[in-house]
This record gives sequence, structure tokens and C-alpha cells, in this order.
Amino acid sequence: MGKLALAAKITHVPSMYLSELDGPRKGTRQAAIDGHYEIARRCKELNVDTIIVFDTHWLVNANYHINCAPHFKGTYTSNELPHFIKNMDYEVYGNPELGKIIAQVCNEQGVETLAHDETTLAPEYGTLVPMRYMNQDLHFKVISVSALLTVHYLNDSARFGWALREAIEKHYDGNVAILASGSLSHRFAQNGSAPDFAHKIWSPFLESLDESVVKMWENAEWDTFCEMLPEYAAKGHGEGFMHDTAMLLGALGWSDYDQKVEVLTPYFGASGTGQINAIFPVSPQTGTAVPKPQASEENGTFTYGKSRL
Repeated sequence: MGKLALAAKITHVPSMYLSELDGPRKGTRQAAIDGHYEIARRCKELNVDTIIVFDTHWLVNANYHINCAPHFKGTYTSNELPHFIKNMDYEVYGNPELGKIIAQVCNEQGVETLAHDETTLAPEYGTLVPMRYMNQDLHFKVISVSALLTVHYLNDSARFGWALREAIEKHYDGNVAILASGSLSHRFAQNGSAPDFAHKIWSPFLESLDESVVKMWENAEWDTFCEMLPEYAAKGHGEGFMHDTAMLLGALGWSDYDQKVEVLTPYFGASGTGQINAIFPVSPQTGTAVPKPQASEENGTFTYGKSRL
């Protein structure tokens, strides 16, 4: 029925917004903005009607949550970085039908998920910043998914991604894009030193770690990456513990995913964090390896096993 037409890992750094404004940051994030423009262009070319954003700025303490209200409009100031994003106007249309379909399928597969179509809850800037550049003409409907998850296993986020893919392809009539909106390493510069790290990574270790991961992605080394993801997320300060990335790869087939990533915006530093815009080409969904429903926790990291659906 439906189709997962495009998948990507994207940046949402608030300095993209500053890059629009007169001042010392003007124009400094144009490459990241251009990457978002290119993703939007490809989505239109693929007849995408809805973009789903896995938002690592939407914090939840239980379950998985889908914000699929029919319309969002307002003025946004970041509570995290109010000197970066201040009084930013936004407007997007949602897709309640698809949001509820996804929640139903996730629950049927044992991933507890709630769809919120009658809510005053506004999207966070992990959704709003990308949509500012990808959806200026309101061409796409938008769904935001919580991906800053405090008590969740990465296994379950991968299973959420698998169920979301099934919901789209078996129960929805339309073309959908999914975006994992979050950084690679996410160790912000220490207070007082942020200006010195505006375009740098916090440490050589984190920069080297991120660059090795990007090479894995470009070489389609998914079995290795999926095995190391929990430890990478922990030791690499992954944003939102990289639940957005687990969701993305779950939808694409997890360690059986077979495609090489296309980098649109090369890896760059922002306030100490590591950022990228990259396309993950979509393969057909088959009987694919995904993490087991239960995971064990040892020394603050998670161990994985595979099961076949």
C-alpha cells in the first residue's frame, strides 16, 4: 500500500537559525541548510506526502509518543538555548491518520506507543528547525516522534522503527520520509568556552570516533555498527542516547541493512558536537534481523541479540 520513500540522519543545530540573521553567525551554516533543501527536493521528487521526524529534543519518561495533531502554528523560543532560537515563527500541518496507524501497529508488536492527535503539545526544535528549511511551503504533512528517551532500551527503539515501516507499507496509502534528527557525538563545549568551539568538536577522541562511524556508514558495515551502537551512544555522548538512529536503522532492516550512506552535508562541528546530513537509501523490507524485545544491562551499556520476524 504505502511506501517508505526516503530515510536520512540530519542535523538540527540552532546555529542554522542564527545563520539566517544579521550578525557574526550569518551564513555560517549554509551548507547544513542546503542539505535540508536537497532532502526536501528529493522528497518532492519521490512524491512524499508526510515527513516523520524522530526528535531527540522531545523528552519522555515512559512509552513511545507520536505527536500527530492536525495543525501546529506558533512562535518558538528554545528553553535550552534561548539566545540561539528566540521568537521563531513556525507552522506545519500534521497527519493524525498516519500517526494513529503507526501507534496501533507498534502496540500490536509489543512496543507501547501513544498517538496524540488532540493535543496542545507543540513540536520541539528537533522538528521545527528542519521543517523551517524543508517545508517552507507547507507541502508536507509532519509527524514528530519522541526520541529523547530516558528509560528505554535501544532494542525497543529499533523495534519501533520496524513496526513504523510495517504500518506505512501495509496500512497507509501514501509515500513517507523518516528523519533521525540528532547529532553524532553530542558533548557540548564546557560553559565559558562555547564560542571557541562554535565550529569544532569537543575532543580529538570524539571527532575520530564520529569519523570512523561515518566511514562505516559509507561502507555499509551495518553488522559492526549495530553491535557497537549502545557503547558508541554512551561513550560518544550520543544525542538522546541515539534512539533516533536506532529507530532509523530498525526501519531499514537493522544489521541486515545493505546500503551505503550518501553524505549530503559533510561532518562538521557545532558548539563541540558532531553533525551531519546523510541519506540512507531504502531497501525492500524482508525477514530482517532486529534486536530481541528484551535486553540486558551491564555496566551502563546494553547488549544486543538478534531475532527474526
